[in-house]
Amino acid sequence: MSGFAEFIAVNIDCPEPPALAAFYAAVTGAEVTYDTPEAAAVKLPNGLDVYFQGVAGHRPPTWPEGERPQQFHLDFYVDDLDKAEETVIGLGGARPQFQPGGDRWRVLTDPAGHPFCVCLRQS
Repeated sequence: MSGFAEFIAVNIDCPEPPALAAFYAAVTGAEVTYDTPEAAAVKLPNGLDVYFQGVAGHRPPTWPEGERPQQFHLDFYVDDLDKAEETVIGLGGARPQFQPGGDRWRVLTDPAGHPFCVCLRQS
């Protein structure tokens, strides 16, 4: 079966689009391609786009439980989980206490509180 639509981007609600675009650009080596107080965008090295949309009163997910579920998360391959975690924390992200991935992946959060996973690159 052939599809009729081409996936071009994912949009992420957040309180400060430029800050979140800069965070993901630093994490992935992406290029910030649009940057205003209301919206920002990055183009990932693989050509995909991630857009950041400002939302007044944004409240981060309460992962892994709570009144505001994560609703989505992004996954990234890395070569070293500890180094990835250290870099993310240095960029303003965090590591939640709950870690279901063992030594295969790690859950981290971006500065706006969105959970994402760094997964060991498959050889």
